Amino acid sequence: MSGSGTEAPDVKPGRLEKGAYQNVFDDIAPPLSAREALIEAARCHFCYDAPCVEACPTGIDIPSFIGKIRTGNLKGSAIDILSANIFGGTCARVCPVEELCEEACVRTAGENKPVKIGMLQRHAVDALMAAGPQPFTRGPESGRTVAVVGAGPAGLACAHRLAMLGQKVDVYEARSRSGGLNEHGIAAYKVPDAFAQREVAWLMGIGGIAIHHNKALGRDVTLAELRKRYPAVFLGVGLQSTQKLGLADEALDGVEDAVAYIERLRQAKDLGTLPVGRRVVVIGGGNTAIDIAIQSKRLGAEDVTIAYRRGPSQMGATDHEQHLAQIEGVRIRHWVATTRLIGWKGRVKEIELAYTRLDEAGKLVLTEARTTLLADTVFKAIGQTLVADPFNADAREPLAVKNGKLVVNDERETSLAGVYAGGDCTATGTDLTVRAVEDGKRAAIAIDRRLRA
Repeated sequence: MSGSGTEAPDVKPGRLEKGAYQNVFDDIAPPLSAREALIEAARCHFCYDAPCVEACPTGIDIPSFIGKIRTGNLKGSAIDILSANIFGGTCARVCPVEELCEEACVRTAGENKPVKIGMLQRHAVDALMAAGPQPFTRGPESGRTVAVVGAGPAGLACAHRLAMLGQKVDVYEARSRSGGLNEHGIAAYKVPDAFAQREVAWLMGIGGIAIHHNKALGRDVTLAELRKRYPAVFLGVGLQSTQKLGLADEALDGVEDAVAYIERLRQAKDLGTLPVGRRVVVIGGGNTAIDIAIQSKRLGAEDVTIAYRRGPSQMGATDHEQHLAQIEGVRIRHWVATTRLIGWKGRVKEIELAYTRLDEAGKLVLTEARTTLLADTVFKAIGQTLVADPFNADAREPLAVKNGKLVVNDERETSLAGVYAGGDCTATGTDLTVRAVEDGKRAAIAIDRRLRA
């Protein structure tokens, strides 16, 4: 199928001057200075029934850690944070605080200017990490070893808490590097300077945790084998497959998985070697859509458009993220759905969009009106799905799956006794790093209780 013009798709590496790549993904939110942190901490009312704590999925005692910053006790502040959330450094950088703790801050209601909880959290945790090894130690040896599948936030949070409780842990990770989405899937400008790897190395300092890289579930090890070898198993494998558009010509060159491209970007030794389209269209409305759009723009794409089928209030990306994209020069088109991909010599060249609306019943419908956009690259950022096959290979008892997620109880135990799960592969809440950490922590406590019963 050919497009409506003769201009060839324009995709090439090195769209920026060579020296420009050095700072292209500098920290998007520079840290607070010591003086700024003290001033900001002084704004906290230290509420007795602090709503910000209720809004934090990991239950960090926010008034306590801010109070310690105010008195100059940064170590104590960081311990407050990390005792609840061992990934407090990453979460301070990537959490949608504007929809969690900071939205609940009483100053939001009164002044529309919440205390900068996320920035204060980063200030304390960064100071502790820079000072040396972590303050947590292993508990008395239990003599048992637990298997964890996945070295992302859920898996490593589980492993760390188990180590604190005196259990040994074997972690099986499919990739060659640990960190999960923190290392492979979050925008580079949110976690620059190899922070994700530094955080993992710091966390591993507790000891008692062995990570076996390049060991994929279903390929190198099966759940049935792990259940035979270990008294308990935790699954923190995330979501392994990207949703399909369901369109003809989806296999055209230039139609790419946004998460896969972000992973290539995060692992690239030379950003100048990454192919970048001159005109980029991103399909989707979540944080991944925002991340890939901004990174494409920073890598030299001239025109970047996000196409989303509903309105701004329905987007998975927060208002803050949407505003950030627009500041970066990304155009967001709402109420449009992709209906056709148009190719040129085997490569995508245009994308056809239908205007959408809500009918009287509130159902999204496509109108007859159409428009097209030139697109050298089209990124799919419409969500990821669970691939259940690796879990159930050689299994006499398959894991229960509902609505594309593993079914777990409040302790994060699956339908199989002794098998726990957490993070994006489960339906415990919004797919956020902070929720994955809470899942891992909660499962570890339940596993330890089970093994000591």
